[in-house]
Amino acid sequence: MGTSYEKMLLLWRDQVTVSYISLLNNKKLNIMTRLKDKVAIITGAASGMGAEEAKLFAAEGASVIITDIQEGKLKEVKAAIVAAGGRADYVVHDVTSAADWKKVAEKTIALYGKIDILVNNAGLASYTSSFMDSTPEMYDKILNINLKAHFTGMQTAIPHIRKQGKGSIVNISSIAGLVAAPFSHPAYSASKGGVRLLTKAAAIDFAKENIRINSVHPGMIRTPMITAAGLSPEAEQAVNASVPMGRIAEPIEVAYAVLFLASDESSYITGSELVVDGGYTAQ
Repeated sequence: MGTSYEKMLLLWRDQVTVSYISLLNNKKLNIMTRLKDKVAIITGAASGMGAEEAKLFAAEGASVIITDIQEGKLKEVKAAIVAAGGRADYVVHDVTSAADWKKVAEKTIALYGKIDILVNNAGLASYTSSFMDSTPEMYDKILNINLKAHFTGMQTAIPHIRKQGKGSIVNISSIAGLVAAPFSHPAYSASKGGVRLLTKAAAIDFAKENIRINSVHPGMIRTPMITAAGLSPEAEQAVNASVPMGRIAEPIEVAYAVLFLASDESSYITGSELVVDGGYTAQ
């Protein structure tokens, strides 16, 4: 029985290989064009995950508008994309400002004529050792950047996405939106949990219009935000030990998950949560 099963697997593999080669020969398989002719807005794209998402999206054929409050770094990301043959421009953007969101949409339409994809990536992390160390001011600031801005961004982009007959929105949450994350500010967990359910509620509202809305939940990722938090070698070792895969992720590993949800490959996926955490929340 084992031998027959092995023969079946070999036959299946050979058939797939032949089909793949046939597609290549007939030029029916596009390589590096998973977002061909798409227009995407990515917030928080001056560094870290947002910058990697922008570069990857452009490499896959998208025209990209990148936004952040750090103009110098936005210019660097844009230059890298253009140097690689991609299409990109930037807007200095406070995601808590409805007026700034309007400027982003207007510039995107002026340059590229449409909006297909929105990635709400911008966020603020804050670390505290005690719930009682929190202040109302910090709580409001974190929720405004991490949650309310996603709401405003979707309200701004959806009327334009509607005109295309379909589209994709990806909201970056966190494993802190699924489980209590050690050392996180309580507002960070509240905001990321809010993103998870805001995403689901919006996904239901717009499912019949073929506007898909999903959330991505990264674990610990090696970004400037984490570096700025002053993660010591000992602390990083402890984090690595807590993750089944034994390491902190790189931003590009999250970017590929976002790419999948932004692309038509995920055409029947909406209201879902894609966890990118090396197995942490599976424990």
